[in-house]
Amino acid sequence: MTGAGDRILGLGLLVLAVAYGWAAQQWPEPFGGAEGVGPETFPTILSVVLVAGSLYLMIKPDPDARWPVGKSALELAISVVVLVVYTMLLEPLGFVISTTLAVGTLSWRMGGTPLTAFMTGLISAVVVFVLFNYGLGLSLPGGLLEVN
Repeated sequence: MTGAGDRILGLGLLVLAVAYGWAAQQWPEPFGGAEGVGPETFPTILSVVLVAGSLYLMIKPDPDARWPVGKSALELAISVVVLVVYTMLLEPLGFVISTTLAVGTLSWRMGGTPLTAFMTGLISAVVVFVLFNYGLGLSLPGGLLEVN
């Protein structure tokens, strides 16, 4: 990619961020009135971060950007596959199991030992699950671990 490529990517990401942020604001107000933290909060935060990143790409593109080749390209492809599989497994397996597998696999591919990588994934998944479900009141899918 050249500087022009970064600017085009930045523009595409900016359009995506604005559309995503707008869609996040379309949630109906919950019964009983608005809450401080609702279902639109996390997507809104993500869209703001994506807007900032895309503006940075457009304003200050990398003049000497090169496409990854060889092992780096393979690692990027594996990361994309892991994230796609994560989104497909999130509902059936639940947040904790899916996140443990995704974070563990990505951490392992970045050089961690398998035990350390998957323990990191498990601890991260449990902390985020507890924080979102009980701290913020935003439910994440329980999947196989859901108690009825």
